[in-house]
Amino acid sequence: MASERSATHVPEMLSSARVGMRKPPSLSTLATPSFTGVPPSDSLRNLLSSLIARLPQENRDLLLTVTEVVKLTAQRSHETKMPLSNLLLVLCPSLNMNPTLLQALCECEGIWDGWETSVAALAISSTDPQAVGKVTGDNPTVGPTDATSLADEKQRFSYRQQLSQLLGCAYRGTEKYRLEQDEKRERHWKRWGPYLSDRQWATVREDYSHDGNAWSHFPHEHARSRAYRWGEDGIGGISDNHQRLCFSLALWNEKDPILKERLFGVTGHQGNHGEDVKELYYYLDSAPTHSYMKFLYKYPQCRYPYEELVNENVHRDRNVAEYEILDSDAFDDDRYWDVYMEYAKEADDPDSIYVRITAYNRGAEPSTLHIIPHLWFRNTWSWPKDKPPMPSLSKASTVGGLQYIRAKHPSMEKYYMYCLPSPPPVDTFGNFAGNEDIGIQPELLFTENDTNFERLYGGQNPTPHVKDAFHDHIIPSHRGTDHEKCSNSGEKEDSPSAAMVNPDHRGTKSAAHYVFRDVPGGGGCAVVRMRLTPLSPPKLSNLEDEGLFDDIIDERREETNEFYDSFLLGHINDDFRQIMRQAFGGMLWTKQYYHFVQKDWIEGDPAQPPPPPGRKHIRNMDWKHMYIDDILSMPDKWEYPFFAAWDTAFHCIPLAVVDPVFAKKQLDLLTREWYMKPDGQIPAYEWNFSDVNPPVHAWATFRVFKIERKLTGKEDLAFLERVFQKLLLNFTWWVNRKDSGGNNVFEGGFLGLDNIGVFNRSEPLPTGGRLRQADGTAWMAFYCLNMLNMALELAKHNPVYEDIASKFFEHFIFIADAMTYKSGDDTFSLWNEEDGMYYDAIQFGPGDSMQLPVRSLVGLIPLYATLVLEPAVINRFPGFKKRMEWFLDNRPAVSARNMANMKVPGKGERRLLALASRERLIRILEKMLDENEFLGPYGIRSLSKLHKERPWGMDVHGQRYEVGYWPGDSHSGMFGGNSNWRGPIWLAVNFLLIESLQRFYQYYGDDLQVECPTGSGVFMNLVEVAEEIQHRIIHIFGRDIEGKRATNGGNPKLDGDPHFRDYLWFYEFFHADTGKGLGASHQTGWSGLVAYHILQSGLTCRLPKTPRTPRSLVHHYFDETIDSLSEYGDDTHSLYSAVSAMDLNSLGDISPEAL
Repeated sequence: MASERSATHVPEMLSSARVGMRKPPSLSTLATPSFTGVPPSDSLRNLLSSLIARLPQENRDLLLTVTEVVKLTAQRSHETKMPLSNLLLVLCPSLNMNPTLLQALCECEGIWDGWETSVAALAISSTDPQAVGKVTGDNPTVGPTDATSLADEKQRFSYRQQLSQLLGCAYRGTEKYRLEQDEKRERHWKRWGPYLSDRQWATVREDYSHDGNAWSHFPHEHARSRAYRWGEDGIGGISDNHQRLCFSLALWNEKDPILKERLFGVTGHQGNHGEDVKELYYYLDSAPTHSYMKFLYKYPQCRYPYEELVNENVHRDRNVAEYEILDSDAFDDDRYWDVYMEYAKEADDPDSIYVRITAYNRGAEPSTLHIIPHLWFRNTWSWPKDKPPMPSLSKASTVGGLQYIRAKHPSMEKYYMYCLPSPPPVDTFGNFAGNEDIGIQPELLFTENDTNFERLYGGQNPTPHVKDAFHDHIIPSHRGTDHEKCSNSGEKEDSPSAAMVNPDHRGTKSAAHYVFRDVPGGGGCAVVRMRLTPLSPPKLSNLEDEGLFDDIIDERREETNEFYDSFLLGHINDDFRQIMRQAFGGMLWTKQYYHFVQKDWIEGDPAQPPPPPGRKHIRNMDWKHMYIDDILSMPDKWEYPFFAAWDTAFHCIPLAVVDPVFAKKQLDLLTREWYMKPDGQIPAYEWNFSDVNPPVHAWATFRVFKIERKLTGKEDLAFLERVFQKLLLNFTWWVNRKDSGGNNVFEGGFLGLDNIGVFNRSEPLPTGGRLRQADGTAWMAFYCLNMLNMALELAKHNPVYEDIASKFFEHFIFIADAMTYKSGDDTFSLWNEEDGMYYDAIQFGPGDSMQLPVRSLVGLIPLYATLVLEPAVINRFPGFKKRMEWFLDNRPAVSARNMANMKVPGKGERRLLALASRERLIRILEKMLDENEFLGPYGIRSLSKLHKERPWGMDVHGQRYEVGYWPGDSHSGMFGGNSNWRGPIWLAVNFLLIESLQRFYQYYGDDLQVECPTGSGVFMNLVEVAEEIQHRIIHIFGRDIEGKRATNGGNPKLDGDPHFRDYLWFYEFFHADTGKGLGASHQTGWSGLVAYHILQSGLTCRLPKTPRTPRSLVHHYFDETIDSLSEYGDDTHSLYSAVSAMDLNSLGDISPEAL
């Protein structure tokens, strides 16, 4: 391990010791000692006036007068002989401006003088009002005196500033530099991250029951006492990338019967809508390398209502709202703690981590809080027959008396957790509640991460110190049968029990127990600082310097700000910035270490009793090849702490914006041989790997490829080709397994839409016959077009793929034609001409079929199957062109009967491949954009509101099967009852609809206008319709004119309380009519797609919502073209010439090359 650490290439001048000071340097430090007073140019004055006019009022106060700033900037340019552009970039962070936008504005003013010296100057700015005041005042200081040494001056600059000076024009941001280091394997920045699950108990992997009842086999009550087999969990925790060493938060309020060391929720059997976490916690921020992370947990000061939450939810039926913790009195009168956890890595050392835990007393009265951070090893020694070498944690102290925990593991280098003494609590005015000279020293506790067999099963413990020892040690009421033994030893009943923890201060699980008594109310604060690092005490200095410690955390936060600001073009309001930041942060926080070896799980562990024989046949018996030991993106680390294949595809779209390498890794992994079955099936999720999800993997792969190319200019063809080759296997599996009749009509089954159908689509039909699924067939057409698109991209570099493209072109034609399928003389369509919608159908036999006229997403999904081909692409591949033209000429009926007419060129001579013809598209959109059907205030509903008054159903063998409009939670227990596709808004499927409309616009342009909303008299082109839907989705999260967020469901505390209103949850789905968040509350996975919408259309979003005004939204898209035949005219309002190259790397590009 040491050699890995020494193999890095960061320059020595960027030392791992603290560099920088408490505040960034002022602009004056950039200047030379002379002053010449160069007068500003009118163009510069106008530019700065324009910039300042765009600022929020609070930021304008940083700049005293335009004249003084102009004078200062011109003076610096003259004295340093540096381009004026670089010095203007200095102002960017203070001006809240993106440097690329500043470049564009300067170009308009004609004063841009290039990037000759350094873009890096943008990092050397001041956000300190006092510093700006010094610079712009009557007597500006002009920099260091002659007596200031170069070494001293270097120490005044942060790591970010030093790096920018070192790299010069190659500097693109400190966090981007770290991402490049990690990708090149120069430094392992992602070794440590938020890889600890929020829930490991009651997961399938921990289930060794005879009946597969995971919720009952390993309940929450066991979690504190029973060692996990396959992973660990905690609150706001981190671990290394193989989860050997873990760290997380534990708390005690002196009222609870147990330590708060993991998140609580009701199980799938206890909740009236399935499992649901009953805690208040927020993923606030994260850099993609996790060099900075922030997490918030809200902890009641009263006894946590465990029993009340279970009892209330158990006794509620599915037609009643869930009972949440805010419905109890746990947070009444603000009697709770806001506990923030911040992690920051050393500037150039990814293995050194600073941890700051800050707890605020929001109640009115003083209160006591125990903060008990845990450091422990995952149990890997209880399962194999031959016990492996044991890891160990032990107590030690520095020469100065600072306590620390020494961690040794056979496969890791040594780590040291330094537990700094904490200052006494302070009130809101900064006054200490106790003697400020006496720090609060933690008590270091040690035990083993082993099961307490005595407590759980009445058995004998293999070690005297077990997993739940800290509960027994700190909480007298938790000691149970051991309490009498402790009392007989002379210990006071209300004191910690030394007998419960290892008196030798060693073990595999440890904690630092800080007690903060009488923390002042009304915002009083207590702070814990810790540092985890491979550096031993002799290699460290200033360990107890709190100011230095805090500066490093602040610097990492500023570097994270710089990273996210680099994506913003123009001024996006602060609320949108916050939504976007928390969406990205949540997606990065929901990474998890996922370990599963199917063979070991099925057969049981050699050192443990064998599992019941019958469990081998309960689930996943056909996945014996599966071996997972990876960091994966989870849908929700509490409610869905397991990967789900089609969720992952959507996760990767926003993830590709911030970390394309990680996004590509996720998509690649699911197609690797230790995941994908030999026959080509991609695993669905751990409850049933064999379930069938929509085939979106090809779409996500190509979108991630294009997003990376758009934002970075990099084409990762190896990734594209590698995944494409595996998807050929998966496509073949679909064709062989889900097209039983060989007629290109697909049953599909479950397809991820749970209860959307009249019948459970994962089971045989009670009616008999076969279900011909409109969405299953459309999904396969969509799959075909994405494979065709990928093949054409690869054919640019390898002509072999041209033939494969032709293959997928023909397959698409046949699938499209099968939407009007034939069986002998029987012709029956999935399209209903009378209703103008696609429907599922049951085919009982030749000449005996019936449609199921339910207006749902099933009828909209055919719009996904849309691809626009540029003439340059067609002409580039003569073989493909010849085959396509032959097919169109010789199979005219097949190629035109059931889809868009590919013979008719559209805008820019483009060709359209789509299931829906122009006429069918218009008829579908008429209903999709009807506010009485699909178009809701917050996006496209999953079921038409028409079914509220007109549910559709049928009686089969005396049983009624019916679909009605349920805009909120599910009214049935189908698929667990915790999700609902009969009305609510789902961001993932809305995202695909939006992209489909954008692709249709590439072909039709402004020639196709539809009424939006239907009946409003307002006509829009299709890209304007797409943007309208995007804005409605953004309105779920953004504040309205009254300051309320729809997602909060009208909760006054969430909307109005200053300690709640800025924090968001990203729910699984949303109420179709009110926008209230429902289902899993932390499913940032695909609800994080809102960040992409904000980046693409946030500039034009009306928020708070106001009356609609005439606008031409197409202005905000840049249509990248390939050749002159594809260029739009002036009537398209293309910004190709009106906006500079700033748009080339934006997400606003909706051209065929981008989509």
